[in-house]
Parts: sequence; C-alpha cells; structure tokens
Amino acid sequence: MYSLILHGRRSVELQKRRNLRVSLNYLQNAFAFSNSFSSSANVNPPQANTSFTVSYLVESLGLTTKLAETISRKVTFEDKVNPDSVLNLLRSNGFEDSQISRIVTTYPRLLVQDAETSLLPKLRALQCRGASSSELAEIVSKVPKILEKRVGRSLSLYYDFVKEIMREGDKVSGSWTEGKAKNRIRNISVLKELGVPQNLLFSLLISRCQPVCGKEKFDETLKKVVDMGFDPTKSKFVEALHVVYEMSDKTIEEKVNVYKRLGFSEEDVWRIFKKWPFFLKFSEKKIGQTFETLRRCGLVEEEILSVLKLRPECIRSSEEKILESVDTFVGLGFSRDEYRMMIKRFPQCFGYSAESLKKKFEFLVKKMEWPPEAVVLVPSVFGYSLEKRIVPRCNVIKALMSKGLIRGGNPPISSVLVCTDEEFLNRYVMKQGKLVPELMAMLTGQHVS
Repeated sequence: MYSLILHGRRSVELQKRRNLRVSLNYLQNAFAFSNSFSSSANVNPPQANTSFTVSYLVESLGLTTKLAETISRKVTFEDKVNPDSVLNLLRSNGFEDSQISRIVTTYPRLLVQDAETSLLPKLRALQCRGASSSELAEIVSKVPKILEKRVGRSLSLYYDFVKEIMREGDKVSGSWTEGKAKNRIRNISVLKELGVPQNLLFSLLISRCQPVCGKEKFDETLKKVVDMGFDPTKSKFVEALHVVYEMSDKTIEEKVNVYKRLGFSEEDVWRIFKKWPFFLKFSEKKIGQTFETLRRCGLVEEEILSVLKLRPECIRSSEEKILESVDTFVGLGFSRDEYRMMIKRFPQCFGYSAESLKKKFEFLVKKMEWPPEAVVLVPSVFGYSLEKRIVPRCNVIKALMSKGLIRGGNPPISSVLVCTDEEFLNRYVMKQGKLVPELMAMLTGQHVS
C-alpha cells in the first residue's frame, strides 16, 4: 500500500529545514512572475486596441515595451478613461507606482474593472479589517489575486490569512482560532516550519484544491511527501502535496499499474513522479491515448517510453496538438523520420505553436542559411527565444563574417546557440578588441539588424 513512500524514500534533515526562510524580495519577485493563469477568459484583441494598450502601459506606468506587449495579450482597452480611474484610485489610497506595476503585471484585468463599483468597495472592506494604507498596498502588491475575491467573508478571511503568512512570528491571530480556519493556519505553520517559502504558501491558499485543509489527512499526506524526499523549499514539494492529498493509496497504485502495463518499471514511475508529480493525475484513457498518438507519429514503444521519461509533461498534450505538430514540421520540409528524431531528442517540440516554429525556422534556415539537417541534430534551438537569444547572437555572427573574422561559412549552430552566455562571449566577442562595444550592443538589444 505504501509503495508511494518505499520507492523514493531518503532521509530528510528536518531540523535544518526549520531554519529555511525566503526573503521578502524573493517573495515579491515570485509573485510578480507567477499566476500566468490569472485570466482564463481573455482573448486576443484587435491590433489597434493592442497598440493603444501597449502605449498606455509604457507611458502611464513606465513599463518596458516588451512587458506591456505581454500584458496586452491578456487585456486591452480602447481609451484611457477606465484604466485612469483605476490607477487614480490606487494612488489615492497610498499605492506607489512600483506596487501598481507589480499588481498590473500579475493581474492585468484589474485595469478593466469599474473603479467605483468593483475596486473601491474591496479596498474599503480591507481597510475595515484594520489595514493601514501602507500595509494594504504592501499586501495587495504581493498578492494581487486578493482583488478577485468578492466583498464579504471570503475577502476578509483571505486578507487575514495572507497577513498571517507574512508575519515574522508564528503567533496565530484571534480571528483564526475557530473552525476550519484553525486547521488551515495550523497546517500553514507546519509548512512554514519545514521551510516552505511564502510564495509557495500563497499558491496553496489561492488553489481551488486545498491540501492545507483538515488535520489527519494533511498530516498523513505531508508525511508521505516528506518521506519521499521532496525538498520543502521547491515547488515540486507543493505539487506532490496536491497529488497525494487528492488521491487514495488504492488510486495511486492503480495509476502505477497502468504505466507498468505500458512498459514502465515501477522504479521508472516513481523517478518520473519525483520529476513531475502530476504524472499520476491522468486517467488511463488519456495515458493510452497519448501512447497511441505517439505511435501514429512513427515512434515505437521504446522511443515513446524514452520521450516520456525525458519529458513526462508531454502526456498532457492533446491528440490534436501532437498531430498538428507533425503537420507543422512536415510543412516546413522535414520528413517524418526527421520529425521523429527531433521529438526523441527534444520532446518539448510538441508544445510550440506553428507560428513560433515557422518564425524560428525561417530565420535559422533561410536567413542564416544553416541547413535543415543542422536543426534536426539540435532541435533544442526551437526552445530558445528569437528576440533574446537567437537574433542577437546571430547578429554578432553576421557582423564577424562580414568583417572577415569568421571564414568558411556559419559556425556550427550548437556553438552559436546552445552554449551559455559566458561561453558565447568568450568564443565570439571578448577577443575582438575594438569591436567589443559594438558586438555587446547587438547582444543587449541596442543594435537593429
């Protein structure tokens, strides 16, 4: 029954982990970056609205154009009336522009809320909890999702809970001493003592599934996850907590047996679980469907197992997504055998959009004139950012070739794109003397090719 624990147990030094704490700056950065799922109802807007939104965000909040463009893919507006009213309300309640920028980055739809009827009542409700202007601004800027809650008990409890997590001490406020809330704050305190960072505690709070509820079930789940050797300071610890909390021992054993029937060993399953805990969440039908779809792509059983061991997240790709991926690569001129080779080497290829793949292929093969065979050998190039990595580095290579400093055609694609930034600088930039400032400008985005 407890193969969950037996296949991955290692010793855990709990006393050392009690001293683990994450700084406030890390918490701020983590929340500014996280919650990419913040608005499932957003759709891509017309180009004109997007351009206005980008300009507004840059001018009103001082955001970079790139960040503004990212936000504009989640929310847009035709004029500045509504967003102005939201920004003015926040500023009048003590929010600084740096805090507002973090809030908008994490929760863009705030800018299209009605300031008077939606946002203001929430701010007033939080102030009624005893929050000063500075405290309110600090908490909301760290956890903007609080503004999604409805005015009432849900919003108030959420605020109290967030405030409690942020406290330096371990004392529990009086409002949390009754009912379910008592168990939740007790469980959060246990996780804090283990060293779980604040940003991961917040993710547990925000999640619809609450593995921090209850007492006996929480204790049992936590023991299993700790005994398996998951590091409490890492996100995979929380992922494992979710999975084990939601599934009975019998269900877990059944999922393991499904994978064993498809060719995985039990050790393989637990090794993959440690890499990606959600591996055990999929139904037998979904698992079998993914295997069958990969067979239709030309992969034999051994290759399918290899791909999923390397990149288990591929199992969540839909049949349509996988087959579209095949069509995209074939449409670019690759054979099905070449596609199979690329997927074996870099399974992440499943996840990229046709538009992204085409842009990178056009640049690498047609503009830079690397042969398609070079891409087949190093398919990981499709995973690099075109704007941040591929184009800047290739600009340097083109400049060196034009000056006769690189002869005999392009260097190998791996020596240009796969190496680290430091290796690239040492290999192609730092030895060029007077050209170093010009080449560095290309890498930092100050050069237009």
